[in-house]
Amino acid sequence: MPVVDIDPDELRTLTGHTDKSDDELKDDLFGLGIEYEGETDDGAFKLEFEADRLDRLSVEGIARSLRYHYGDTRGVYVPDTNDAEWTISVEDVPDDRPCVTGAVVRGVDLDEDALDSLIQLQEKLHATMGRKRAKGAIGIHDLAMLKGEAVDTGDGAPGKSITYTGIEPDGDTFVPLDDDAERSPAEVLTEHPTGEQYAALLDDYDRYPAIYDDIGLFSFPPVINGRRTEVTTDSRELFVELTGTDQWTIDRMCAIICYALDARGATVENVNVAYEDTELVRPDFEVQTKRVPHERVETLLGIDLTPEDVEDLAERAGLDAEPQGGDELTYDVEIPPYRVDVLHPVDVVDDIGRAYGFNELVPRYPDVSTVGGRTETSRLEGAARETLVGLGFEDLLNFNMTSEADNFDRMHVSPDDDAVGAAAPAAIDEPYSEDFSILRTWALPSLVSVLENNTHRSYPQDLAEIGFAAHVDDATETGVAERRTVAAVLARHDASYEDAKARLAALCEEFHVDLETPATEHPSFIDGRAASVVIDGEDVGVIGELHPAVVVDHDVEVPVAGFEFELDALR
Repeated sequence: MPVVDIDPDELRTLTGHTDKSDDELKDDLFGLGIEYEGETDDGAFKLEFEADRLDRLSVEGIARSLRYHYGDTRGVYVPDTNDAEWTISVEDVPDDRPCVTGAVVRGVDLDEDALDSLIQLQEKLHATMGRKRAKGAIGIHDLAMLKGEAVDTGDGAPGKSITYTGIEPDGDTFVPLDDDAERSPAEVLTEHPTGEQYAALLDDYDRYPAIYDDIGLFSFPPVINGRRTEVTTDSRELFVELTGTDQWTIDRMCAIICYALDARGATVENVNVAYEDTELVRPDFEVQTKRVPHERVETLLGIDLTPEDVEDLAERAGLDAEPQGGDELTYDVEIPPYRVDVLHPVDVVDDIGRAYGFNELVPRYPDVSTVGGRTETSRLEGAARETLVGLGFEDLLNFNMTSEADNFDRMHVSPDDDAVGAAAPAAIDEPYSEDFSILRTWALPSLVSVLENNTHRSYPQDLAEIGFAAHVDDATETGVAERRTVAAVLARHDASYEDAKARLAALCEEFHVDLETPATEHPSFIDGRAASVVIDGEDVGVIGELHPAVVVDHDVEVPVAGFEFELDALR
């Protein structure tokens, strides 16, 4: 979950409620789903909130949410924008990073607090929506230090242009931030700390992204800006540019930044983005609309509301709800451009519920005649877990999400192999992190990763997990086959196949099932020291000693034996 550092005094100033105590602020923030996680050495609040509310990555965004919460601001707000004077011309850019957007911001009053907030917002957006700059990267420049090429804005008025293009690695030089030397992009990647940190983003690029004004190169996205256009507390006009792999993503990131600066009293000015085959006017402040039935609002919240109530609550949530006629009462709900989290009518209902106050909802028993209880699978899982603990294993619960590298590559398994754990994974189209991009197809890699992170602890380490695994299967209704799996590892100087089999045999005996272990081959295990797990005549898993290459890839310093099989085999 994102955590931001917020000065409570600045928050009080931006909300206009300077009389609020720290405790009152914490209570109000909690009502918005923002949790207080302590304080920094400087007394700033450390606030944690939902990962999808990226508009709250700055003190300005949190203050905006509080003003709606207090009723001081209502409905959708869209900043006025001035006509474009500047153009970003897109010419021969790298295919891997084709998109750009931007805005000009004038009349900025940047004291130290405002500048720190802007830098924090920039870096938090990089880490979240920008996918560590891989999907979107932000450059903020002092406009006074830019010299644009003279162009016609399209209505006869004089304008200025900068160019987003590609550059050879050893091409033009510039002085990057926090440096005094002229460097080419290739030199930045090898000789500058920030360049070294983000060099991997450009590994597959033949030509690097670059932004020029009439003086020369001033930005090397997604790595670093030039020192010439560095923003300071003396800057009063800013040029905001974003590059990335997806236009929607960088446009939304740009909108969040513009709203934060608008909250400081700045004026936003449009920028023309001139692609080869089209021209865009940015920033994109288009208001989206969701159709929400009145009946769904009442059903999900469990309360009776009049249309006037829904309109009022929507406005207090920063939305606008317009009732629509017809046989069924519905609302066209307008969503402001900084709200990247509203993807479904349920998200609108959630906002309405928060404006109403979830603490104000009266709990009631559901109108059903059944009695709750554990399912058969849950009881089986509990019994198996208890047995594993009795056999000396430490019970774990790992993430169901992982990466292809951890699930396959570092286990020396390919999805196309005929082996336990080898299957087409269910992948996330837009993962929050590259470390959690697929659903795991087996649990053993998770346990080996725990061993990797526990090399500083003493041995033996005997770990077990009963968890979720899944793989793509077109024969299922959802297209993904899900199952519960039992996995265990033994890490010690003398770990062997026999040790693992003894534990597995004891587990099977406890559940009165027949165990056979015919020899097999598996890429993760040593040849001749691996076997199939056959329970009651059905091949359900694998057992053996992990291959030394797998152990070394995880920096584990002792041998590891382990097994994995399907939980249902114990029924």
